[in-house]
Amino acid sequence: MNEANRQLISMYAKQLRTPTFNQFEDVARQLTSDQGYEDFLIALMRAELENRQERNRQRKIKQARFPYVKTIDEFDCDRLEHVTEAQIRELASCDFVTNKQNIVMIGNPGTGKTHLSVALGMKACMQGLNVRFYTAANLSNELIEALDTHRLLKLEKQIATCDLLIIDEMSYLTFNRHQSELLFKVIADRSERKSIITSTNLPFSEWMTMFENPTMVAAMIDRLTYRSYVLNMNSEHPYRAEFAAKYE
Repeated sequence: MNEANRQLISMYAKQLRTPTFNQFEDVARQLTSDQGYEDFLIALMRAELENRQERNRQRKIKQARFPYVKTIDEFDCDRLEHVTEAQIRELASCDFVTNKQNIVMIGNPGTGKTHLSVALGMKACMQGLNVRFYTAANLSNELIEALDTHRLLKLEKQIATCDLLIIDEMSYLTFNRHQSELLFKVIADRSERKSIITSTNLPFSEWMTMFENPTMVAAMIDRLTYRSYVLNMNSEHPYRAEFAAKYE
């Protein structure tokens, strides 16, 4: 093919936003001798579709704002004493998102709650779902900042569009009345509408140490646990403690 035609193809591919069409020669080389123009066109269009799907997945992973990348395959299910690998694999199907159910992970520090939350979020992104990851502290701070700058409604709408909201580390801080009310509204608005994954070090009986309003705490727990998966991830052999012990 002459250079003029190559440039025309490149120009049209750019204007049509079909970058994979620039790889037409690679696609053509993969065809067998008995395949014709229709097969070439189908192969080229399939390559473009797969490329778009992968770009979309990577965009959703970036938009989720995970603190790091973790996968289900990297998760050591054998360390869990109260949750089975079969349960983890079931959750990894992300049917709980389709069914608008929640997951609450309760366990002592270093047992893989954040790892599993991120890994399930990654699975959801790979299925084309919209995910957003926050620590409870970051989410409450963003809500307060949005309230102070008159952007609260916009932020709440952004959160509402997420198919899966992950609220990690719901235990390390206490929340004042305004933070508590804003967090509760986010959770309440998603009840039976969209899914949440929440992780915490504290049993529900100790959530009053984070929130000052007992009625609101009861209502929050009720909404998080209704038709939900509550995972007991307590372990006598947490990951981080064992890792740290190697260097003592």
